Amino acid sequence: MGFFLTIVTLIIALGLTWRYLGSYMAAVFEGRVKYLGFVERPIYRLLSTSPEREQTWKRYAGAMIIFSAVSMAFTYVILRIQGSLPLNPQHLGGVGSALSFNTMASFVTNTNWQNYGGETTMSYFSQIGALTVQQFVSPAVGIAAAIVLVRGFSRRNSPTIGNFWVDITRCMLYILLPIAFFFGIVFVAEGAVQTLAGTASIHDVLNGVTQTLARGPIAFMETIKQLGTNGGGFLNANSATTFENPTGLTNWLSIYLLLAIPIALTYTFGKMVGSIRHGAALLAVVVILLGVWVGFTSYGEHQNNPAVAAAGIHSTVGNTVGKEVRIGDTSTALFGVASTSTSTGSADASYDSFTPLGGLGLLTGMMMGEVTPGGTGSGLYTLLIYAIIAVFIGGLMIGRTPEFLGKKIQAKEVKLAGLGALVMPIAVLVLTALAVSLAAGRAGPLNVGPHGFTEILYGLTSQGNNNGSAFGGLTGNTPFYNIIGGIDMLIGRFAIMIPALALGGVLAAKNVVPESLGTFRTDNGMFVGLVIGVILIIGGLTFFPAISLGPIVEQLSHVRFF
Repeated sequence: MGFFLTIVTLIIALGLTWRYLGSYMAAVFEGRVKYLGFVERPIYRLLSTSPEREQTWKRYAGAMIIFSAVSMAFTYVILRIQGSLPLNPQHLGGVGSALSFNTMASFVTNTNWQNYGGETTMSYFSQIGALTVQQFVSPAVGIAAAIVLVRGFSRRNSPTIGNFWVDITRCMLYILLPIAFFFGIVFVAEGAVQTLAGTASIHDVLNGVTQTLARGPIAFMETIKQLGTNGGGFLNANSATTFENPTGLTNWLSIYLLLAIPIALTYTFGKMVGSIRHGAALLAVVVILLGVWVGFTSYGEHQNNPAVAAAGIHSTVGNTVGKEVRIGDTSTALFGVASTSTSTGSADASYDSFTPLGGLGLLTGMMMGEVTPGGTGSGLYTLLIYAIIAVFIGGLMIGRTPEFLGKKIQAKEVKLAGLGALVMPIAVLVLTALAVSLAAGRAGPLNVGPHGFTEILYGLTSQGNNNGSAFGGLTGNTPFYNIIGGIDMLIGRFAIMIPALALGGVLAAKNVVPESLGTFRTDNGMFVGLVIGVILIIGGLTFFPAISLGPIVEQLSHVRFF
């Protein structure tokens, strides 16, 4: 499928998804979808709760933290004892404590950073019973947190913001499970591997060599990997291998699936707050930034590789180093930007082999806070945090108390939004400084100079943004990187999510202020531009010095000045 046709079909498919999946998700979280009520009700009885028993934001956050802590402990134990569990045809032993900690934090925070090769480290039981389960649960938690913030705008004088257990149950039953199951069948039909039969040995009679091929329950893990913006693949090569991503259709579906829910949630927001124009304004922010980053990165990857050019070889097909020829340079760039801009982190190429400009596009897509459109749920609540900051700035411009959807944005809201916007850059930059200052950190990158620094910066940016994509070249499976990476992921998840829940609670308790002639519009082009400016300024002010030491100076080192 040509690049132009890929873009056109994606726009059409995502436009329909924005409208219809967005409306459907609003109906799910408003309790209007009940066709699986016979499954829902026993779950609520088991949890001693019901949709009528709503929670304050503090109780909601407490339930989320308890659930996440139990999920972490459950995942950690399975990884440690997998050698004694069934479904282990590779006869693998338990995973080490530092790697188990990193992987546990990774999958529970929807990061899915992998410091291991899946086929050589994880048993089938670990892949299915621990990691794939978290690939359903963690996006459900993120979506639930986003819905809390949406309810904050839609409710008036409300002390409660929903029920955590009800929200994640409905999210998994009505959204994640049915969509993932349907597309899992499509992936199997296209040739993605789905078996419990263990490895296969192939003997080449021409040279007498026997090759062992890793197999497993791959196809259905692949769909939730993309749909839930997880990114963690069954195989070490991720979506670059034909076992996970066999055809052009599955490559297109992968891009579509990882964008579908984050894009549709902007319509869900508009539907639930009673103003589709506001949802469309958020969509415009996402589309403009995503479009610019796709164009920039595709241009960078369509250039000749500097190392190839230095060897006197002129290429007319762009930078093909580290890429699947069947996918091509521009489609690979599209996949990479979509993945790093949605906290998915899956890859159909080696990002370490991108040109400096191409790598800059992937890195800065994450540094903007992954709001273009961001992860399942996490993208929406982070985007709303930036929108609140933009509203505050807009209010200062017109000299009145800022309002967003009739809710006054005052000191408490601005402080919570500021915390949510700044915690990720602070964590990433502090941990990067620590890594380049210590011998254990400097031992990680494969390369030296600007590219080696980019490998460290990219890894910690990816984990701090709960993205999980690996630039490559960084030896992450060491005690140092396993521990600081796990801490990075936990901060990047919960230190932003909890302020978002608090914002939802504070806003829900407020009444709506009627519009007047002096009200600053938050559903027009001016507001869209203001939000984009806030995102770029915060990202630029915090990260520009760091990227100047990495991909920018690396790019300039290949430029000849006359």
